Amino acid sequence: MSADADLPPGRAAIAVASVLCAMALAVLDAGLVNVALPTMVRSLRTTPGDAVLVVTAYQAALLMALLPCGALGERYGHRAVFAGGVAVFTAASLLCALAPSLPWLVVARFVQGLGAAAIMALGVALLRFTVPSDRLGAAIGWNATTVALCSAAGPAIGAALLSWFDWSWLFLLNLPLGVGVLVAARALPRTARRGSSVDLVSVLLNAAVFAALIAGVELVSVRPMVGGLLVVAAALALVALIRRERRRPGPLIPLDLLSRPGFRISVIASICCFAGQMAALVALPFHLHRLGLSPLETGLYLTIWPVSVAATALTLGRLADRLPTARLCAVGGALLALGLAGAALLSPRGEAGSLAPLLALCGAGFGLFQTANNRNLFLSAPPDRSGAAGGMQGTARLIGQTAGAIITALLLEATSMRSAPGLAFGLGALLTLAAGLVSLLRTGVAEAQRLA
Repeated sequence: MSADADLPPGRAAIAVASVLCAMALAVLDAGLVNVALPTMVRSLRTTPGDAVLVVTAYQAALLMALLPCGALGERYGHRAVFAGGVAVFTAASLLCALAPSLPWLVVARFVQGLGAAAIMALGVALLRFTVPSDRLGAAIGWNATTVALCSAAGPAIGAALLSWFDWSWLFLLNLPLGVGVLVAARALPRTARRGSSVDLVSVLLNAAVFAALIAGVELVSVRPMVGGLLVVAAALALVALIRRERRRPGPLIPLDLLSRPGFRISVIASICCFAGQMAALVALPFHLHRLGLSPLETGLYLTIWPVSVAATALTLGRLADRLPTARLCAVGGALLALGLAGAALLSPRGEAGSLAPLLALCGAGFGLFQTANNRNLFLSAPPDRSGAAGGMQGTARLIGQTAGAIITALLLEATSMRSAPGLAFGLGALLTLAAGLVSLLRTGVAEAQRLA
């Protein structure tokens, strides 16, 4: 446990604000940069394909660093590594703003992703030490609301800034916000440190797994042989990593936590839910385009989902502290699956207005599911393994999102633009329904533990 877990109300409020603002910093940045890619192409005299590396480098760094950052938090203290991540993110933002060329910008974005990994791996873990356990669900709801609202607002804020300034100002915006978070982070509680060290070889193997996997997925459609070999290399590196880590008391891949049924169920359910969500979100703009909506109208429709997530997570977060997690997750997964199934059954030539309530239903289901599921995931881990739990939660999210994006990309290549979105919605409904059903296994686990 934390040495000063019982924080005074004023300090606790500042500590929670520092975590939420750091999360907002990382999420907003991603939305701002995506909007700025066409501007970067012209300014840096590069191609659209190469400019996408600005996004890929950030995502790759996140995947490669989430688990190591969780382990570093346990070894050196959650607050110290979290604040270090904010400092790295802020400094890298300045390097991004000053970038004279695309290679410089890609490297700076990679470093920025390393800082964001520390924020995302340890943010909720720090909330666990900041608020009482009977309010953790509400705190996770605040976090989900912050992430959803920033996801919705990011593109609009980016577009507004680009109408007045060049793209470098999108990164300069992070500087005062980052400094403010660093000051507020001093209110975060200090946590106990684990005695075990972080194994450098395991960190390198973990990086190799995700680097080879990302490169393989990127190449598999254009160079199948090379892409396939890289995926195999990723699998071999994963096997080597597991064999190296399985006897360690605090493994980088939290095998000790994954052996716990409640934690394992939460991770599997999270991957399924994020895969279904991302498959639908990637397909949604193509569907709206086919309905004849303007870019502005498309943007408005795309905000319905995250705004609904934010409203639901904020309103129902406290329910996760009072009602059985398995049932809340099952209801959330069912609502999300119902919304996606309805979208899949709509006529491709139907009215866009009929899609709006379905998107709101999807957002409500997703917000309910993720708040309850993340609460269960963290409470299934001992307090001294909260960093590893946070790293695994972030990794599960990114694995699910990557899988969902790949599913829709394959559908767009294998079928027509007319049928692919509906198929993606249908597969998304099956995956999110599976997430809800998997969550119900917790009921059996809890009953078995009661009878044991």
